[in-house]
Amino acid sequence: MAVTGDVTGAVDEQRSARATHPGVAGLLLEVRGVRKAFPGVVALDDVRFALKQGSVHALMGENGAGKSTLMKIIAGVYTPDEGELLLRGKPMQLRGPIDALRNGIAMIHQELNLMPYMTVAENIWIGREPHNRLGLIDHAKMSRMTRELFDGLEVDIDPDIELRRLSIASRQTVEIAKAISHDPDVLIMDEPTSVLTENEVARLFRIIRDLKAQGKGIVYITHKMNELAEIADELSVFRDGHYIGTHAANEVTRDEIIRMMVGREITQMFPKETVPIGDVVLSVEGLGVEGVFRDVSFEIRAGEIVGMAGLIGSGRSNVAEALFGVVPATSGTIRIDGKTVDVDTPAIAMKHGVAFLTEDRKDTGCFLMLDVLSNMESAVLTQRYAKAGFVEHGALAKACREMSTALRVKTPGMDEPIENLSGGNQQKVLIGRWLLTHPRVLILDEPTRGIDVGAKAEIHRLVCKLAGQGVAVLMISSELPEVLGMSDRIVVMHEGRVTGVVDRAAANQMTIMDLASR
Repeated sequence: MAVTGDVTGAVDEQRSARATHPGVAGLLLEVRGVRKAFPGVVALDDVRFALKQGSVHALMGENGAGKSTLMKIIAGVYTPDEGELLLRGKPMQLRGPIDALRNGIAMIHQELNLMPYMTVAENIWIGREPHNRLGLIDHAKMSRMTRELFDGLEVDIDPDIELRRLSIASRQTVEIAKAISHDPDVLIMDEPTSVLTENEVARLFRIIRDLKAQGKGIVYITHKMNELAEIADELSVFRDGHYIGTHAANEVTRDEIIRMMVGREITQMFPKETVPIGDVVLSVEGLGVEGVFRDVSFEIRAGEIVGMAGLIGSGRSNVAEALFGVVPATSGTIRIDGKTVDVDTPAIAMKHGVAFLTEDRKDTGCFLMLDVLSNMESAVLTQRYAKAGFVEHGALAKACREMSTALRVKTPGMDEPIENLSGGNQQKVLIGRWLLTHPRVLILDEPTRGIDVGAKAEIHRLVCKLAGQGVAVLMISSELPEVLGMSDRIVVMHEGRVTGVVDRAAANQMTIMDLASR
C-alpha cells in the first residue's frame, strides 16, 4: 500500500509525533494482568495478550467473552481497573482514544462510528482537517488527500458524497480507510469483513499483508473461521472474560478452536430439520420500489425457510424493508394468508403478523440509551400485554426475562443499558423482541452478523424450531454456507431483480454465485 503527496505529509507528521522504543523480542504490544469490571459483571479478569511486529493476531471468543472490552482498553476507550499495557516494552497509560492514536494505536469498530451527514472526506480527516492561509478548512485539499488515500487502497468512493448515501459495505470501507490514514503501528479490526463482498474482503486482505510487510501489528477479531487460515499468524482464545490460550493459527483445527471458545462440542452448525410445509403465508408478486428494485416475485409457505442471497447492492435488504413498510413498495402486490395487504407502514406489517430483524442493529435496531427490558418489550408493549388501555408490566417483564434466558443473553440484568452489551448479545435482544410478537412471517436480515459460532448454532436451531411451529421465514444472509444450510428454497438477486429461485436439493455455492453475478 503506497501513499503519496498530501497523505504522505500527514503520515510523516503522525510518525514524528510518536516516540519510539526498541521493544522486547519483537513484541509490539503486551497486555499483562488486565482486569475490568462494570456494575454487576466482571468483563475481564487477569487477562494477557501479546502482539508481534509484522503479524496478524486473531482474537477468538463467544460474544461476551471480553474481546471487544480488551480492545477498547487498548484503544483508550476504557481504563483498566488493574494490570498494565506496554508498547514496544514501554508501559503506557492511555487517557482516551486520541491519546491511543498519538501512540500509534487505531481501532476499526464493529459498530461504525461515522457521521452520516458529513462527507466521506470530512469523516476521514475529522479533527485533522487541512487549513488554508486564512485558517479555514481547505476542502479541496481534503478531498485530494482522500482520493490519494483511496488510490493506495484501491477504493472507488467519491470523497465528496455524504456518508448516509453509501451502503453499509461502503461505510465499512470508509471506516477502514480512516483508521489506516492514521498510519498506526497497532491496528485493531473488529469484524471488518462482516458486511463486505468477496472482492472487498480480498482487497482488505491485500491491505493487511502490505501493513504486515511494513512491520505493523494487526489485531483481528472475527467469527469467520475460514478467514483464520488465510490471514492470521497467531490466535488467542477468550472465554467469559478469561484468557484461555494462544496458538499458531496453522496448528489448531476449527473444532479445537470452537471447543476452547465455548467449552463444549458443537456438533451441528446448521441443524436443518424436515418439518411439514403448509399453505402459502406470504406471497409477493411484481414488487418494486422505483429506482431501487423491480419485479420481485416469490412466496413462502408455513414452516418454510426461504433464503435470499445476492451480492452487496443486489437489493435484498430493500425488499425486506418494503415488505415491512419501512420504504413502501411503489409497484406490485403483497398477500398475507391470501389477502392483499397495502403495507405502507411498519405498524400495518406488524398488525398482519410480520416481524423484521434489520441488518444494522446500531442504527435501525437498538434504542441504545434504553435498557434491555425496554428494547425487548418495545414491539409488544401496547399489543399483547395491554388491557383496557393499561400495560400489564409484570407479565410483560416476566415474558422478557424468560426470552432473555432462552436466548442466553449475557447481561447483568434487564435494567442494563443495551449499549453496554456486546454486539452479539444486542442481536439476541432484538431477536427476542420479535419472537415475543409470535409472528406469522419472520424476516431476518443478516441474523447472525457479528455473532459467535455457539450463538449462531443456537439461533439456527431457534429458526428451525419456529419453522416447525408454522412460521414462514425469510432469511437474508451474506454467508453462503448459512443460506445453503438453512434454506428450503433460495431466492437469488442481482442489481435489483430476481435472477433465480433454487430448491434446496439443487442449491450449491457455484449455482448461487452464478445467479448472483448475472
